[in-house]
Amino acid sequence: MRAINPWINFNGNAEEAFTFYKSVFGGEFTKIIRFKDLASAEFSVAESEANKLMYISLPIGNHNVLIANDVPEFMGRVNENENRSKIVVSAESKEEADQIFNGLSVGGEIEGPIGDGPWGTYAGMFRDKYGIEWIVEFDPKL
Repeated sequence: MRAINPWINFNGNAEEAFTFYKSVFGGEFTKIIRFKDLASAEFSVAESEANKLMYISLPIGNHNVLIANDVPEFMGRVNENENRSKIVVSAESKEEADQIFNGLSVGGEIEGPIGDGPWGTYAGMFRDKYGIEWIVEFDPKL
């Protein structure tokens, strides 16, 4: 398997969240599609939804892509606080793990501070300011 790419649903703030993630991970968005880009006679788009994101992608590392979209209002709200899935970032060093952890956790809630764990990894866990849960780890054995 080459990669597993997480796809996150947002309630209208995907672009804001991904701009924040880009500030931490670096890189450039490889694709941005707004709902208005898909509008046609067969697919009408409400004016309030036109600039929301149907798709956004941010490459992270060599083979991974973080992907997201805004959920259209007619589909109901996403409840991030009930989503217990986590995105795990495997860093290449303790310094990189600290940089990512400290950057992504700004404005969020730290559930487990970053540090040496009993299973031999350096890791920490938090929910970011958008409600998305992350684990950042560095395993010196890999």
